[in-house]
Amino acid sequence: MTSIHPTADVSPLAEIGEGSRIWHGVQIRERAKLGKGCIVGKNAYIDFEVIIGNYVKIQNNASLYHGLIVEDGVFIGPHAIFTNDRVPRAVNPDGTLKGASDWEAGRTLIRRGASVGAGAIIVTGVMIGEWALCGAGAVVTRDVPAHAIVVGNPARVIGYVSAGGVRCASQEEAIERTTQEQRPDS
Repeated sequence: MTSIHPTADVSPLAEIGEGSRIWHGVQIRERAKLGKGCIVGKNAYIDFEVIIGNYVKIQNNASLYHGLIVEDGVFIGPHAIFTNDRVPRAVNPDGTLKGASDWEAGRTLIRRGASVGAGAIIVTGVMIGEWALCGAGAVVTRDVPAHAIVVGNPARVIGYVSAGGVRCASQEEAIERTTQEQRPDS
């Protein structure tokens, strides 16, 4: 059963999947799409037209801005921020206030099973690969390969991880281990 806390502000134009739970103070804007079985933690912000897959966990105070697509099974840690403007300005060069027609939102893609740690900042225009792990506080400024572990500012690859969270020596090993983890027991 879908559950929306009374203090949440969910646009009637947003689509909320069956079984999703939306907690205190969450704001979900118009035409945002949230898949089934998602959990959205306290005070999270989901901007207009953001697309979120099934079984995604979004922790407290995360900010997901327009231009973001999140695939199934992604974990987004507390206070994570997904930006959408590489050159943010409040005004145009002539001093007039910028409006919607004065800029174009960037596009960001978070692939299936990826994890974004607490306080990480994802700069617009990047793709985070399947089962990748962005460490707490990482500032991701470029694409992250599948299964990669990235940390730091700017984020850099320090290793690889399987879908089950086991550290691996290479991306190939992480992919092979993930295949083994996904096989049903005989």
